[in-house]
Amino acid sequence: MKDNSFLKSESKNVGIWIRVSTEDQAQGDSPEHHLERARSYAKSKGWNVTDVYDLAGQSGKAVMQHPDAKRMMKDIERGHITGLVFSKLARLSRNRRELEDFADFFRKHNADLISLSEAIDTSTAGGRMFFHLLGVFAQWEREEITERVNASVLTRAKLGKSINGSAPFGYQWKDRKLVIQPEEAPVRRKVYELFLQHRRKGVVAKLLNAAGYRTRGGVIWRDTQVLRTLIDPSAKGVYYFNRLRLVGTWKTEPKPEDQWGKVECEPIISEAQWNQANQIIEEQLKSWKRPGKAPVQLFGSLARCFCGHKMYVESRSPKYVCRKCRNKIPIVDLEEIFQEELKAFFAQPERISHHLKQATKNLSEKETLLASHQREIQKVRDEMTRTHRLYLEGGITVQGFKEFYTPAEQRLNQLNAELPKLQAEVDFLKVNNLSADDILHEATTLYDRWPALPIGEKRKIAESLVEKIVIGHNEIDITFSYLPSSEDVCKNQQRLAPTWGWSRRRSVAGRRRC
Repeated sequence: MKDNSFLKSESKNVGIWIRVSTEDQAQGDSPEHHLERARSYAKSKGWNVTDVYDLAGQSGKAVMQHPDAKRMMKDIERGHITGLVFSKLARLSRNRRELEDFADFFRKHNADLISLSEAIDTSTAGGRMFFHLLGVFAQWEREEITERVNASVLTRAKLGKSINGSAPFGYQWKDRKLVIQPEEAPVRRKVYELFLQHRRKGVVAKLLNAAGYRTRGGVIWRDTQVLRTLIDPSAKGVYYFNRLRLVGTWKTEPKPEDQWGKVECEPIISEAQWNQANQIIEEQLKSWKRPGKAPVQLFGSLARCFCGHKMYVESRSPKYVCRKCRNKIPIVDLEEIFQEELKAFFAQPERISHHLKQATKNLSEKETLLASHQREIQKVRDEMTRTHRLYLEGGITVQGFKEFYTPAEQRLNQLNAELPKLQAEVDFLKVNNLSADDILHEATTLYDRWPALPIGEKRKIAESLVEKIVIGHNEIDITFSYLPSSEDVCKNQQRLAPTWGWSRRRSVAGRRRC
């Protein structure tokens, strides 16, 4: 650019930029005032005003894509104007990045920016220097702000204080604490129950959507959202934040662990349930293949050799065999031992007490889910009523009514279809909230019925009750988990995660027929 500061006037074609937001206009800052001010300045300089670029009502957050902004830049490129006059930098744009882009664009095409309030006129040497200084100060200010924000985030994280952000599904921020969100918590608990039962994220998403449940954003569940919900440790009572940093536009990378923040909160599920679900996820990620079909043999997914490897029933073989050390046990012997241990397990008084407490907890959780489901139905009905009223009053068109009403009606039908199932589950748990004597009777009944049960039902019972069966050369170690009622496991009404284990060793030296 030439230094024309010594000239009082110079023939020059310029444009005038007018951008006054709606809020500014409401406060009496009119576009006409800015236009007249710019014309007067151009006249005093002897410049010709050839075009006016009117962006009245446009927000200053992003202006470069506005049609008049594009027209102005084309006029600069073709030399139609060689300068742009505006009242102040904030009127050009409030976006620092865009201001720098504008400056680079004008410099490239040897054109001038003239800001009246800041007395910046890049047609003069002093104006160019001042404009560049403003850019340097703006960059310094951005870097200072970034450093202060990062330091504040790190300090708050180390102190365990919350950072602004959305709470995980099932929770809400209240008085800077993470507390249960009563509408979402039952749904999040159901996510874990469904995953422990089906072991498929896609199946969980499908069942949630079919039952009428939606994410916090009101959209249908996807397997990726189910996965994020399952692996988030807030469900077991620990919420971590400030764990990731953005790298590029979308990619993230973990921060050092000493920069993480930690907040304790009320758990939605037990730690054992969370661990079991995430162990399944880890195994699935390691194998990189979909879990296979349920094993045909009763203990096919539970039997382990003392050497650490799984035991299999090979084709037409009557025994479980370890393929590494060739340790063996007959199928009949293992089932007889399990049946005897099952009776002993039921007869333990402390386990009966635990069973009763867990049954009461399950009933309370199901009742909470049912109440939340009923409130969601009423919420959708209210939304449909408001949409219908708006249509009758002429507030929306027939097409608009259809777009809003049809998805709501579909979701209401899904919620209504799920409602009797939830009510039936609550009724079932109430009916089966048994006494200690009833449970002892159930234990005897299950023990007596065991030989006649189909292998499929036996396998479901075994997988519900047992964590693992470790088979040694002369003994078997059976680790039992939390026990639901025999009616529950026989009818497969629900699948409950282990909350603790009970291990019994049984010598088999005298009965093995290997």
